[in-house]
Amino acid sequence: QVQLVESGGGLVQAGGSLRLSCAASESIFRFNAMGWYRQAPGKQRELVATFTSGDSIIYIDSVKGRFTISRDNTKNTMYLQMNSLKPEDTAVYYCNKLAGPLYPWGQGTQVTVSS
Repeated sequence: QVQLVESGGGLVQAGGSLRLSCAASESIFRFNAMGWYRQAPGKQRELVATFTSGDSIIYIDSVKGRFTISRDNTKNTMYLQMNSLKPEDTAVYYCNKLAGPLYPWGQGTQVTVSS
């Protein structure tokens, strides 16, 4: 069973940067449309950045120009570079497929942006 491990979160001031990593236990990124999700307290999980099945990259409007998704297939790892962070980016960040059946969710990595 594929395991996903997210890391790289932390506490940062507004305007700061973080780089998140999503490490998979198997080689999955080249075969699946994958993305980064986040869930803020009291809100539903939302998809923020994706590699589609055609290898296109899509971002939600609120992170365009600030976040960059990338991956290293040789390391079975996907990344999310987050710049110019805002307090509204505060959430637990997860990675997973775009469509079902999804892999078991990892523990996520907490990103907290202070104003």
